[in-house]
Amino acid sequence: MFHLRAVHHRFFVAVPAFVAFIWFGCLLAMLLTWLISGRPKYVSQEGSIAYISDIGASFLKPLFVVVCCITGLGFLLSLVLERLLRHRGRLAPEMRTREHVFGVLSVIGAFIAMLGLALLSGFDTQHYPSLHQIFLLVFMIGVALSAIFTVAEYRWIAQDYQHMRKLRQAYIAKATIAGILVALAIAFAVTLFYAPNVGAVIEWTIAFGFTLYLLTFCYDLRMAKDTQRFPTVEKEAANSQGGQNGQSRVAEKGGNQV
Repeated sequence: MFHLRAVHHRFFVAVPAFVAFIWFGCLLAMLLTWLISGRPKYVSQEGSIAYISDIGASFLKPLFVVVCCITGLGFLLSLVLERLLRHRGRLAPEMRTREHVFGVLSVIGAFIAMLGLALLSGFDTQHYPSLHQIFLLVFMIGVALSAIFTVAEYRWIAQDYQHMRKLRQAYIAKATIAGILVALAIAFAVTLFYAPNVGAVIEWTIAFGFTLYLLTFCYDLRMAKDTQRFPTVEKEAANSQGGQNGQSRVAEKGGNQV
């Protein structure tokens, strides 16, 4: 049987790192292709600056579809790994039901984002403009929801493990990056129809910024390095407000296995 606690933490870190590398590499290749080709204006392009979807609907569509599918799946897998590691004691376990709920909701948000990303790449903006915009919206909403619930979960867990600076740093980094991306997404929605060139710049910025958000999971999963740090959380629960109220959910997680 596969023993999760026996797996080296670098294996977990490699998942979001690989996804971030693939995503960033694809964006860079698409952008350079457009620039080196003399900045051609694609059929679906409105302004002078090409959107990612415009280039993705060209001869680079196979690459775009494959990378979007890998990125969406990798994003979901990163969150699933985080849930499993937290459940098995390799990451700080949840003390309360609300943290568990936030964690599950973050995975659901990632699943929605995965579907949106895969579908928007398949239904390209040249042949299916309306569907493409709908699935783009689905992807952005999925990422936003996942980020909000993940930050909320980390915020509450960090309160129970106040001695762990890494947890606090993790949710602050996630909140900062996610907040900036959400603000840019709102600006993108406005400029998409009224200022195409500005919207294109914002879209590229959001896409490259998503790479940074993916990399935050490398930092999170790296905390699984200290496998024996969380053999029990009864003492932590007793010292927390939730533990004093008898709300602790976890008693012994260190010896479990997948």
